[in-house]
Order: sequence, then C-alpha cells, then structure tokens
Amino acid sequence: MKKRNVTELYAVLGYSFKSASLLQRALTLGFGDHINGYERLEFLGDRVLGLTVATMLFENFPAEPEGDLARRFAELTRAETLAVVSEKLGFQNYITCLHSGQKPALTKAIMSDVCEAVIAAIYCDSGNFETAANFVRTHWESLMCELVLPPVDAKTRLQEAAQARKLPLPVYTELDRTGPDHSPVFTMQVEVQGFEPCQASGLSKREASQIAAEELLRKMKK
Repeated sequence: MKKRNVTELYAVLGYSFKSASLLQRALTLGFGDHINGYERLEFLGDRVLGLTVATMLFENFPAEPEGDLARRFAELTRAETLAVVSEKLGFQNYITCLHSGQKPALTKAIMSDVCEAVIAAIYCDSGNFETAANFVRTHWESLMCELVLPPVDAKTRLQEAAQARKLPLPVYTELDRTGPDHSPVFTMQVEVQGFEPCQASGLSKREASQIAAEELLRKMKK
C-alpha cells in the first residue's frame, strides 16, 4: 500500500498502526491463504465486534429482555450492516487480492469480512481491547440509536404467523451452496403446513432464510 494511501486510511480509522503490514493483511483477500490473507483476522474481529456490541446494548437498554437485545444484536452484526460500515469508511478503495495485487469483485460478504478483519488488526496492533472497542463504538453508536424499537425479523414474524394459525413451526432446509469458499451463496427453503414452500438465495444461510420467510409471509397474507 502506498504511503499516501496508508496516511489517508489512518485518518479514516482514527488509529495509526505500528505495523502497516498488519493492516495490509486485513485488507487482502487470500483465496485460501489463511496466513497472508484476512481470514484469521476476520475470525478474531468477529469476536471483538460481538462482545463490544453486546456490551453497548446491555448498557444502553437496561430494561429490555434478552430476546429484544438478541434481535438488536443480530441486526447490528449481520453481514449487510458490516458491509455498509466498510463502504462508508471507503475500505473498497484499499482491498486487494494476495496473488494478483488487483482489486477483487467486492461482494457484501467480502466487505463484511474485511470490516471484521480491520477491527482485529486494530486490536492486535494496539495490544489493547479498548482501542478496538472504541473503533466499534464510534461507528456503531449511530446504528444502534437508529433502532428505536427492537427489530422483528421475517423469521420471527413467520413463526408468529404460523402459531397464530395453530400450525407447526416453519421448517428451513438448505437446498444448495455455490460459489467459492470465501464468498459462498446459499439457497434456503422454508415450509409452513398448508402453504407452498418458498426458496431464496443469499450471502449467508440467515440472509437466504430471511428472504424466503418474507416471501412466504406475503403469500400467507393473500
């Protein structure tokens, strides 16, 4: 990464790395090279993000039950939310492929993974959990505040709709998984007794299941 780009990115992150190579690794798609790509950092960053967001919710919504906190948590840590944060910070301008050095086709999954990898890189470079947590708080505080009420996702609403009709709970089945390991696409099917099953694809099983559930809800309302 060029020195000018490094300086610009430090300004965006609000943190200056002691090891620029660590940040570079967080922004590098390894295509199976788990040592030199971002995959291991992504694993760690997911945990740093999760604990920080969970703590934020626990402290900011002291009267809410666990179920409501869990729905908020799922919304704030889903791949689509992380991809939005990555895009706002401009990570797409710095991501490269390990072997080609070129920019890959940037999917939501890659943008989400890079976001978690950068969080881990800040944690590892600083040697301080609080430094990484401050980064998360800075960029997730407004997202948390936008959730005025705990979001009720499509899967939950579909379950409630089935129960209201005294039907068995919805059944979800994975039908297919395509694409490379670093950016898979899942196809899920949801069934509710008495209604035609619905299928949908997404970047995660959760996303595909939510889309399928939303479609089945529309059918049930007709």
